[in-house]
Amino acid sequence: MFQDSPIYDRLVAERGDIPLQVRREAERVTRELEFVMRPFQSALGSGLPTDRPAAPGAGWQRAALPGPRPY
Repeated sequence: MFQDSPIYDRLVAERGDIPLQVRREAERVTRELEFVMRPFQSALGSGLPTDRPAAPGAGWQRAALPGPRPY
């Protein structure tokens, strides 16, 4: 999205790649929350909706920010 933008390139050079940092932090928090919630989910059994993807960060969060996805 911003590949050909000199203004964006300059901001990244001056301030760092903030969208990338935010994306990584959001993914880290998501993984930690899923880890913490596992005991509650297994204790509740089938009482939870199962239509949500189980993979960490598989929802809208990754698609919300431009740029390459670190794996």
